[in-house]
Amino acid sequence: MNIEELMKAAQNVQDQLSKAQDTLDQVQVEGAAGGGLVKVQATAKGRVTGIDIDESLLNPSEKQMLEDLIAAAFNDARTKADVVSQQEMGKMTAGMPLPPGFKLPF
Repeated sequence: MNIEELMKAAQNVQDQLSKAQDTLDQVQVEGAAGGGLVKVQATAKGRVTGIDIDESLLNPSEKQMLEDLIAAAFNDARTKADVVSQQEMGKMTAGMPLPPGFKLPF
């Protein structure tokens, strides 16, 4: 493979990465906590798009629990977003001769 072919292949990979990132920002995931009393909607890229809190939790004496549930729901959404992201990036890099442990994007 000459340098021109290598540069063309690198540009192709860059274009595919850009498309994959755009796709990830369109895929929605939902994290939940407290048996679904708190839900966080996010994109697979990790952008939070919404939060839903059951009215039963809107009690000043439950403030600490509500804060904990929001954090747990956010972390659940983030974990799901990471899984979807890894799956999408895995599809894109399938068949590429990458060394073991090499992760994209760089």
